[in-house]
This record gives sequence, structure tokens and C-alpha cells, in this order.
Amino acid sequence: MTSKFFLPFIAATIVYSGVVSAEVCKSKPAASSSKSTVTQQKSTVPQVVQPQWKVFTPPDKGFQILMPGRPKTKTQMQKTYMGEIELQIFVAQPPEQEVAYLVTYNEFPYSYAQMTKPQTILSQAQSNTLKATQSNLISERSIRSWNGHPGKEIQYIDSAGKVTTNRIFVAEGRLYQVMGIVSKKQRSNLSRTITGYLNSFQLVVRR
Repeated sequence: MTSKFFLPFIAATIVYSGVVSAEVCKSKPAASSSKSTVTQQKSTVPQVVQPQWKVFTPPDKGFQILMPGRPKTKTQMQKTYMGEIELQIFVAQPPEQEVAYLVTYNEFPYSYAQMTKPQTILSQAQSNTLKATQSNLISERSIRSWNGHPGKEIQYIDSAGKVTTNRIFVAEGRLYQVMGIVSKKQRSNLSRTITGYLNSFQLVVRR
């Protein structure tokens, strides 16, 4: 399996970077008088506003998860040595929070899914994700979905201090990634929320 196959992971990273970077830029204060500077400095401290969480299920009903509002959806075609692979991306970012919640998945060609061990796919996914995001691994552990599909949880940090907790699953010819990505500033405030979000993910057996 070549690294080209994991271009979808780069796509997910690009989606996140564009969303969260824009929000971070908004919080920077402009130069002004000393009085207004103090006021603006206070406003740069992010206020964690709790959004309304709802169960989200994609059109094909392949999974369900709690999301802070309806996520934005995006489809990307990725060229690989096995041909074009369609990547589905679902991303939500609550206002006034430096955090992004993502779910992505892509289909494997049937022959590849039958011939390759899930643990091999998961290990390659971890390696290529860290490389694509230029991040350092914090922790890793093997997990399983509620209905027994193999998975892996990895946590990593990039050069800007953004921490990603990523749960990866191989199921029914697909690779799923469920990610909570948070800034260094809000990591401690939102860690329990991100854990709850990740725990709410459920794979649904497709008929």
C-alpha cells in the first residue's frame, strides 16, 4: 500500500486548517488605545459556549454521531494507484470555539478490502496521518466499535499546538475517521466534550 492511497487524510486536514485557522485569526486584537486594548485583550480569551448537540446520520445511514448542529458536508475525489476513490467529509465547528469535529470515510476497492488485514490498514493510516499533518504522536491504543469492528485511537499534536484525537475504524470495505481537533488554548476546557463526541459514534451495519 502506497502513501498516495492516503491522500484523503490530507484532505481532511486541509478542511480543518481552513476552518479553525480562520476562527483563530478573528480573535486577534487590533491596535488601539490602551483602554480599548485592555478590553480587546479580555475578548481574546475564548468563551466556551455550549451548542445544541443533535444526532446526525448521513444519507446512506452508515453511521450516527452526536454533532454540535448540522455538519457541513463535502465530497472529494482522490486519485490513487487503484483508481479514483470518493472521500466523504462531515465537519462542524461551534461558534466562538477553536475546535472542529469531523467524520470522514472512503470506500476501498472490493479486492483490496478482501486481501488486506484491518490492522495493516490502521497502521498505515496512523503513519500517513502523522506525516500528512506533520504532527507528533502523543498516544495510541487499539479499540473496537460497539459492534466489533477493529479500530485504533491516536492522539497527536502539530507545530501550532492543535491536538487531534482521531478514532479510525475499518468496517465493511470502508475506512472511517472520527476526529476532534482543538487548539492548545481550549484543550482543557473541551477535552470531556470531545471524548463524549467520540464515544457517541456508532457504525451501522449496511444492508
